[in-house]
Order: sequence, then C-alpha cells, then structure tokens
Amino acid sequence: MTLPTKIVLGLALGATCGIAANVFAPGAPWVKWVGDNVAGPVGQIFLRLLIMTVVPLVFASLTLGVAGLGDIRKVGRVGARTIVYFLVSTAIAATVGLLLANLVRPGEGLDPAVREQLMATYRTQAQGMQAGGGTRFGIETFVNMVPRNPIQAAANLDMLGVIVFALLFGAALTLVPEEKARPMLRVLDALGAAIIKIVDLAMRLAPYGVFALVFVVTSRFGWGLLRQLGMYVGVVLVGLLVHGVVVLSALVRAFGRLSPAVFWSRIRPSIVTAFSTSSSNATLPTNITVAEQELGIPPHIAGFVLPLGSTLCMNGTALFEAVTTLFLAQVFGMAFDLATQTVVMVLCVITAVGTAGVPGGSLPLLMVVLASVGIPPEAIAIILGVDRILDMSRTTLNVCGDLTAVVYVARTETDWDARAVGRPAQLAPAA
Repeated sequence: MTLPTKIVLGLALGATCGIAANVFAPGAPWVKWVGDNVAGPVGQIFLRLLIMTVVPLVFASLTLGVAGLGDIRKVGRVGARTIVYFLVSTAIAATVGLLLANLVRPGEGLDPAVREQLMATYRTQAQGMQAGGGTRFGIETFVNMVPRNPIQAAANLDMLGVIVFALLFGAALTLVPEEKARPMLRVLDALGAAIIKIVDLAMRLAPYGVFALVFVVTSRFGWGLLRQLGMYVGVVLVGLLVHGVVVLSALVRAFGRLSPAVFWSRIRPSIVTAFSTSSSNATLPTNITVAEQELGIPPHIAGFVLPLGSTLCMNGTALFEAVTTLFLAQVFGMAFDLATQTVVMVLCVITAVGTAGVPGGSLPLLMVVLASVGIPPEAIAIILGVDRILDMSRTTLNVCGDLTAVVYVARTETDWDARAVGRPAQLAPAA
C-alpha cells in the first residue's frame, strides 16, 4: 500500500471513529480522555514535525529560488507574475463567495433565538480574539513585513518577515561575485535537502497523525450546531468546491496547459495533508515535494512560488470571509448594495493576503472586515462553533491554489512542459 493511500485511509478511519464516538457516546469522559491523552498528542507531534521544518525550508527554498533565477530583473518579473496571479485568483474566489451568498441568502433563515444562544456561548472566545490585538490591519502591516531582526521573525513564525529577508538575501547573492556566493548556495542546498529528508521521515507518521487530528475534531464537533448553521456551512463548502473544481481547473487548463484530471490526481498528498492539519504552513513541505516530484516543476520555481503562496495566496480564506460577511449581515438584517459588496470583496482579498497560515489564522482579520462594513466584530461568535470543519476545507483550497500558481509560473518562465506530466506517481515509498 502506497503512502498516499495510507494517509487517505487514516483520514477516513479517523473521521469514522470520531463521528461514531460523537454519536454513540456524546460527552463521555473516555472520549475526552482519548482525545486529550492519545489522539491529541499524536496529532500535535505530527503537526509540530511539519511546522518545525517550515522556517528553514522557506528560507532555503526562497533564497535558492531567487538565486537560481539569476538576473535580478528576472526575479522581479517572476515575482510580479506570481503575485498578480495570487491576487486575481483570490479576487475570483471572493466573488464566487459573494455570488453564492447573494443567491442562497443563508443568514435569513437563522432563528433569532439561535443567534442569541450562539452569541452567548462563544462571546468570550470572540472577545479574546479582539483583545489579543490580532485584528489590527493597516499600513503597520506592510511596515512590519520588513523585520528588525530576522532571527526573531523566524522564532515568532513571522512568515512575511522571513519571506522578505529570504528574498533580499537571495537577491543579494545574485549581485555578489559568483566565487563568493557559491559556498553559501551549497550550504543552503544541503540545508534544503536535509529538511526535505526530515519531511520524508515525518510523512511516514502521516497516516497516524492524520487519523489522530481528524478523530479529535470529529469526536468533539457539535453536529447539532451543524444542523442549526447547515445552510451557511453548505454555502461555504459548495463555494469552495465550485472554485476548486471549476475555477482552478480552468486556470490550470488555460494558463498551465495541464489537464485538470492529471493535476488533481497528482496533488492528492497535498490535499490530504492540508485538510487534516488546517495549516498552509504545515503543508508547505509536502507541497514543494509534490510540485517537484509529481508535477515535475523545476526546484527553483517551486522554491520561489510555493513559500510565497503559503502566505499570500489564500483563495479559500477569501471565499470564506466573503460568505461569512454577507451571512452575518443577513442575520442582522443589513442590506449591502453593490458598492458595499465590492468593498467587502477588496477587503477579503487584502486581509486574506495577511492571514497567518495556521489553524484559525483568518478569524482575527475577518473581524476587521466585519467592523469595516458596520457588522459588530463580536458577531463572529455565531460561526465559531463550526469553524474547525470550514478551516480544514478552506485550507485545502488555499493549498490547491498555490499549486495552480506554480504550474502557471513554471510554464511561462521555464521550459517545463505539461505534456511531460504523465500518469500519477508515488510521493514516497510505503512506510
């Protein structure tokens, strides 16, 4: 049995066992004990093994990617092409979310009593997010992209700061004499190879880690709450599915010249890892491996585009924020005209770009969007109970959007040929 098959099996078994425990033993002490002392720690160890590799992998990959592009002008051209693709695909995602929310209008059917009950249940958690200071967004965000101390940025998992420093470091290596740059490039190449080997070892634990992570979520998830917010959850999930199957497939075909069927079959390990970890950052090592080994993307392109995408390309997050904003507006009886909804779309794109690639990272900035259009930020409490399942789903779309971007950039900036991507291959040997 191949490793990707084992991971899918772990996902299915974890969901089955978790749902069974939730249905047949709701609130049982032993279920909580298993989650806290067995499944939770196993899942967190797997997640930490992946997150542990993110900073050195991003630094090595981005620096080598920029240095591999050579001419600093080519770096600017590839970077501009990449960021434009990120912004356009994210704007399309937000638009899809707005269209579906306007068409279905999920917030109009929510009982006011249910709304007040949800607000009371999750108000403390929502206020904690607001008090945490994570809801500020403005010019300071762009200033803080340039770190005072790159080591401190790495220690704090400030990925925007790490990315900016890596880009500048790589650009500087292209400007110094080759004989001086070559030793550093060899060190970074060895560092990247060692980190990928750590990822390979971590992925051998993936079936067990995925089982544990999904079991914890499904065994504690409020399925009764899902019934109350079913229309809202359904709109978000359908929107994510439509954007993935229709929009991303069209972008892969039009701009990457790659068959969508081949693309989706090749990136299965990334999909499963993203869904189970709910973290773009934790999925980055798998994404780079999939891009290079399954799609045949040149390493300097994969190492340049994908670390940027893990922070800047958030298709699923923008769609989720757009649907949630209109849903909450409908819940409170607020009508948004076309101009206001255009503002919502722009805000969703901007705040999605600033979202941390960690579980729940979009919620503080979603509160910014709500406050900007006159919705009480604490209204986010209404959807907190179902956010975990939505977080898993939107992270998956975020990661898929990154991979469509790397296909597009590889086709336009290298001699990569989509026709060379044949039948699906294994990501790694069986454990």
